[in-house]
Amino acid sequence: MQTVTMEPIGVARSALKKTSDSPPQGPTAGTEAVIEIDSSYELGLADLRPGMDLWVLYYFDKADGPLMQVHPQGNPNRPLRSLFATRAPCRPCPIGLSLVRLLNKNGCQLDVRGLEAIDGTPILDIKPYNGDLDSPRPE
Repeated sequence: MQTVTMEPIGVARSALKKTSDSPPQGPTAGTEAVIEIDSSYELGLADLRPGMDLWVLYYFDKADGPLMQVHPQGNPNRPLRSLFATRAPCRPCPIGLSLVRLLNKNGCQLDVRGLEAIDGTPILDIKPYNGDLDSPRPE
């Protein structure tokens, strides 16, 4: 297989210090965090506005793994599930995805709610949420 190399565009600043601190998922759930984007990408942030929902992709740099079966949300009381049927961080390519709400933007600093990344997590990309594109289509 081909090797892929990525350079982070920023870093997460969060009160979450370990993976077990992660809150429930979703743009209005969880703790508030700051995404610091490298200044070379500032022009790419120009059209972001408070209230927008954004997909944030990040690198699980502290995740164990990969594990092909996991207890969802790390709860041993829940039955084992196959890795690709969960959002567990212990993946072969440890890329995380959070849907966040943009609370404020100040230059290259994005204040968000819903980011599940722990403090210091490398940010790989940001994409706008679009209900027409990001919802399942009827068959």
